[in-house]
Amino acid sequence: MFQGAAALSLDAKGRLTVPSRHRDALQGTSSPAASSLVLTAHPDGCLLLYPASAWEPMRARVMGFPALDARFSVWKRLLVGFAEEVEIDAAWRVLISPELRKFATLEKQVMLVGQGSHFEIWNQDIWEKQLRQLTAQTQLPPGMEDFAL
Repeated sequence: MFQGAAALSLDAKGRLTVPSRHRDALQGTSSPAASSLVLTAHPDGCLLLYPASAWEPMRARVMGFPALDARFSVWKRLLVGFAEEVEIDAAWRVLISPELRKFATLEKQVMLVGQGSHFEIWNQDIWEKQLRQLTAQTQLPPGMEDFAL
């Protein structure tokens, strides 16, 4: 399970280094392995990083959407059209392609945010803006009315 947020820096080649606390869960070992990850775009303007095994059921579900329904086609184009298999290198870095960096306006400073089965990768400035908007909300969305911490 992936949880927690980490402020990271992309290097000059557009790579981010996976924080040590997530390495075992991502690869199932204490060193980088040949298993792959999948990066794709999210409609909120961030990227999603999935272990390939967790991505495959999502991809299959999206591909099962009706092909001729424009409401679903746009989701296929976004989620599957931007999807890229990526590897973790020996230094625990993941290369983010120029296309995905452009989509998510990723520059030097990014946020890696655990979401259970996957991560979100955000431009740090956009992430901070999202947090300010979230904390300014005074009402919970429907279905969370009885949620208490």
